[in-house]
Amino acid sequence: MSTDEIPGIDPVRVGAWLDANVADSAGPYRFDLIAGGRSNLTFRVTAGDGATFVLRRPPLGHVLATAHDMGREFRIISALQGSGVPVAPALGMCADEAVNGAPFYVMGYVDGKVLDSPVAGASISMEARATASQELVDVLVRLHSIDPASVGLGELGKRDGYLARQLRRWSTQWANSKTRELPIVDEVHRRLEENQPAQSTSGIVHGDYRLGNCLTDPATGHLRAVLDWELCTLGDVLADVGYLLVYWSDPTGPQLAENDPSGQPGYPSRAEMVERYARATGRDVAEIRYYEAFSCWRLACIAEGVRARYQAGVMGDDGGYAVTAEDRVALLAQRSIDLLDSIAR
Repeated sequence: MSTDEIPGIDPVRVGAWLDANVADSAGPYRFDLIAGGRSNLTFRVTAGDGATFVLRRPPLGHVLATAHDMGREFRIISALQGSGVPVAPALGMCADEAVNGAPFYVMGYVDGKVLDSPVAGASISMEARATASQELVDVLVRLHSIDPASVGLGELGKRDGYLARQLRRWSTQWANSKTRELPIVDEVHRRLEENQPAQSTSGIVHGDYRLGNCLTDPATGHLRAVLDWELCTLGDVLADVGYLLVYWSDPTGPQLAENDPSGQPGYPSRAEMVERYARATGRDVAEIRYYEAFSCWRLACIAEGVRARYQAGVMGDDGGYAVTAEDRVALLAQRSIDLLDSIAR
C-alpha cells in the first residue's frame, strides 16, 4: 500500500509537521500501519535517512466520549521518562486537527518483540520467559510506587473511588456501543457494584497492563518499553494486577486468552505472579479475584466498543474480529460471573 493510500494519514501535511517539530528529522517519509492495534491507529514512520519512529492517532470515526485522548497519552509517557518504568521517547505532540484530521503524537521507535500469543510466548528461551515474567511484575511495582505528583501527573485523575467511577464509565460505554442485547453483561455490572472492596491504596494505574502491551528483548527477556497508555489514570492499583491475570494462564491449566503468551513451561503460575507483586509491595491481595472479575467485565465492554467501530467501517478490515468479538464478549462476561461465584462460595 502506498503512503497516500493509508487511511488516517495526510502525508504532505504530516510530513511538513514532522520536519518542523521532530528534532533532526527530515522527509520524505513512509507511513506503514502497524498491525495488531484494536483501538488507536499506530504507524511506523520511516524518515528520509532511514530513521524510524512511531505515530499514534485516534480511530477514523465513531469515537466515544473521553476515549482516544492523544494529548493525555503523550503527557503520560513524557512524565515517565527516566522514572524506572521503560517507555518510548516522547518526541512531539500535534493538537492541531487541521494537520491530519485529528490530534496525534510521535514517539521513538523501540525495537523489541510483542509477546501477544502462545506462539510468540514459546518463541523465546526458558530463561527469557522467566526474566520477562519477573520484569513484568517488577515494572508494575515500580509504576505503582511512583508518587503521581512527583512526575507531574497529580491531576491525571481522582485517586479515590476508582472502582465506582470505572463501573459507571464502562456501563455507559456499553450502553452507547453495544451491538445487541446481552443481559449477562448487565448482571455482572450489578454484582460488581454490590460487592466492591474498599480501596486501600492509590497510584498510577496503567489500565491495559500485560506482556502483549510491552516490547520485550527476545534474546534476554528484558522489557524495553511499556506501550498503550490510553487507559492510564489514577486510582486503585490492584486493578492492574487483576487485569494482568486476565491474560495469564497456569502452565497446567487452560489457555485463558488467545493473546496470552503464558501457560507454558518457563512462565510462572498465576499465584507466583501475584505473590511476587504482594511480596514487593506489601499490599493485601486477598480480593484479587474481584479485581480479575472486574477486569473481565471491563474488557468485555471495551471489546464490544471495538467491534462496533469495525462494524461502522472506521478501523479498516477487521480480519473477522467482529465475529470473534461477539463470542469473546460473552465469554469474558461468563468468566467474570464464574469468578464472582467463586468469591461467594
